[in-house]
Amino acid sequence: MNETLTVLQSRRSIRKYKPDQLTEQDLNAILEAGTWAPTAKNLQTPVMVVVQDRETIAQMSALNAQIMGAPGTDPFFAAPTVVVVLADASEKNWLQDGSLVMGNLMNAATAIGVGSCWINRAMELFDMPEGKALLKRWGLPETYRGVGNCILGYPDGPAPAPKPRKAGWILRT
Repeated sequence: MNETLTVLQSRRSIRKYKPDQLTEQDLNAILEAGTWAPTAKNLQTPVMVVVQDRETIAQMSALNAQIMGAPGTDPFFAAPTVVVVLADASEKNWLQDGSLVMGNLMNAATAIGVGSCWINRAMELFDMPEGKALLKRWGLPETYRGVGNCILGYPDGPAPAPKPRKAGWILRT
């Protein structure tokens, strides 16, 4: 089977990570893949903010847990790296463009043996005053909204087994 199709079929959401930080080579390969995601009119409005300092990750995880109504949990699963994907919401296709970046990040991670998982609630987090403060700290205008948090790290254990594909996924006319 084609290598790309194999990667697409083998990607799984990883929720348990070793504490080791990603190598620069692995991180850069994943980020580069994100830059090649298609965007409407090739506007390339999404940005990726790489967060590796534990304090900021802990802050974002706590806010994320608060949003989902589960304070005290770690929705980032102790991943050593979080790539926050944001996009300029003043553009019509901001959410679609940022979602394609997220997909590229996760598929590239799988291709090189790095675990990943899309963590939701980035939109809500970056609409909060604390999220707006992070945008300001990162030099981004408030028109940017959260698309997703791509957690990354080396898996601590085997990937979950694939789930069967649902019946009726494909309809032909």
